[in-house]
Amino acid sequence: MEIAKTIGTVVITYTIHYASTKIYSHVCVPDGVWGYIQGFLMLGSPVCTAMLNFASSTQSSYGTIITMVLSRLLIDVTTYSAIDRPKASTGPD
Repeated sequence: MEIAKTIGTVVITYTIHYASTKIYSHVCVPDGVWGYIQGFLMLGSPVCTAMLNFASSTQSSYGTIITMVLSRLLIDVTTYSAIDRPKASTGPD
């Protein structure tokens, strides 16, 4: 269950990041000369500000999630290696 929650968190975070950057690119700074002009008018709008904030926040969150997952894997591997390793049999009891 814990793995499913972690994967779900990564997918949701990345989806929000991807959507916000695409919306920002399309609405706030579209391609072309007209897009360049439109960018002067739209860049400070609440929608563009929100999309840029979402993109920035989710980028930071995504990096934190990846770091936590890798740290957890490292801890699990080293803990298993040091503590939970099955003991060798020394002979019949």
